[in-house]
Amino acid sequence: MKTALITGANKGIGFETAKQLLENGYFVFIGSRNIENGESAVKQLKDAGFQNTKAIRLDVTDIISIENARKEIGEQVNILDVLINNAGINGGMPQAALEAPVEAFQNVMDTNLYGVIRVTQTFMDMLGRSEEPRIVNVSSSGCSLTLHSDPGWIYYSHKGAVYTASKAAMNMYTINLAYELRDTPFKVNAVCPGFVATDFNGHRGTGTAEEGGKRLAKYAMITQEGPTGKFISEEYNPETGETPW
Repeated sequence: MKTALITGANKGIGFETAKQLLENGYFVFIGSRNIENGESAVKQLKDAGFQNTKAIRLDVTDIISIENARKEIGEQVNILDVLINNAGINGGMPQAALEAPVEAFQNVMDTNLYGVIRVTQTFMDMLGRSEEPRIVNVSSSGCSLTLHSDPGWIYYSHKGAVYTASKAAMNMYTINLAYELRDTPFKVNAVCPGFVATDFNGHRGTGTAEEGGKRLAKYAMITQEGPTGKFISEEYNPETGETPW
């Protein structure tokens, strides 16, 4: 049985992604900063018939919490096949480039960029034991440098200096990570779940969390013929998914 860890999986897109992987026979560790919320999510999943899941206390801003999660998961399994870096924050609004305090950038980067780096580096040994390791870094087409520079793009005027900067930086980390792992079985991609209605955006999204979860799970389960080092948004590009960085 393949194994997966999803950060921030106690609700929303992370939770729906967990359901998708469970339906496909994976054992899924539900990473949650608040263990009670994680255990509540696991109960929901088990009540729905999915028994192969476990809640893990995991705060991506706290390296001790991540190392403890690594130890706890390592005591249960020796291999991790999938890591989905889903935990993220938006930093609130407005986010004007000239007015947002540096502390706001630091706070969002701590989760959206440094959290991804901490978790990835900590679990690399377990991922490296998998025959087909997959890393999905959850991104957003709304953080594309190319699209945000295009006055003709539908969301050109929807700026948010803090959140977009954090995800653009995470995208660059994804490119570098995929490059370093290019001669290995790893597949590493930045994947946009789409503009789906969750707590994250005050339920303003036009899609559902289930739709977003299916998009993330798809790239967690790709074969060796699948892409790596790509920025994927099937909402922006339904034909191939590939999206400009």
